Amino acid sequence: MSSILSSTPSLYVVATPLGNLSDITLRALEVLRRVDLVAAEDTRHTQRLLDAHGIRVPTMAAHEHNEQGAAARICERLAEGQHVALVSDAGTPAVSDPGGRIVGAVQAAGHPVVPVPGPSAVIAAASVCGLPDGPFLFQGFLPPKSAARRTALESLRDVPARLVFYEAPHRVLETVDDFLAILGADRELVVCRELTKLFEQICRMPLGEARAWFEADANRVRGEFVLVVSAPTPPEGIPADAERILALLLDELPLKTAASLAAGITGLGRKPLYQRALELRGDD
Repeated sequence: MSSILSSTPSLYVVATPLGNLSDITLRALEVLRRVDLVAAEDTRHTQRLLDAHGIRVPTMAAHEHNEQGAAARICERLAEGQHVALVSDAGTPAVSDPGGRIVGAVQAAGHPVVPVPGPSAVIAAASVCGLPDGPFLFQGFLPPKSAARRTALESLRDVPARLVFYEAPHRVLETVDDFLAILGADRELVVCRELTKLFEQICRMPLGEARAWFEADANRVRGEFVLVVSAPTPPEGIPADAERILALLLDELPLKTAASLAAGITGLGRKPLYQRALELRGDD
């Protein structure tokens, strides 16, 4: 897009700094200067950002408690030919922040939605966690109650990817305890605290040592957290469930047929299943 604003009235989803006001992009500043209205999660917080960069533009509240009404007002402005920016308090709107319903409503009304990318706590944490490369799964905030949180973690336990979570200071110790109970002591935890802020801290440790690390300094439970958990160690050999399937098939079918069917059922390679079938049959 060559010009700052589209020729068509649009909603601009603008990423703003996590903490350091200098982290805003040049494009984001130009968009905020030129739009007719900024819809903000907290207008007072956003006004400080605008003031810091000498930007004078009207603002309106658009938070989780008024998203439906805010979406209607934004659609009205767009229909009148105005451009609107959407911002959250920090980072990228609609990523574990208000904004998703507004974006959906604007799209449903037929208006363009334009991303203005920039700071994102999940991407910042993934880039500095130091864990092995590979996929990561961003869960956002886990449920506030321990029972529901543990249920959610059980569904994520065997996902072959790094797990990334946001957490609040008043729950971080309980969440770490649940990590330990469900994910085990050997997986690694990277604590990213107060990213881009004055007291930024990034520390890596086994989950079994995490509570002691937090308790060693009361300041470590303050601030906003991104928690990154290492991926599970791949199991050696054939998983127990796959071996049970193979054994049942071997009771009824020839060895090669059983191995081929087991591969189709489990998604594992035929060769290791065939080799394991030979072992189970006692053949060389």
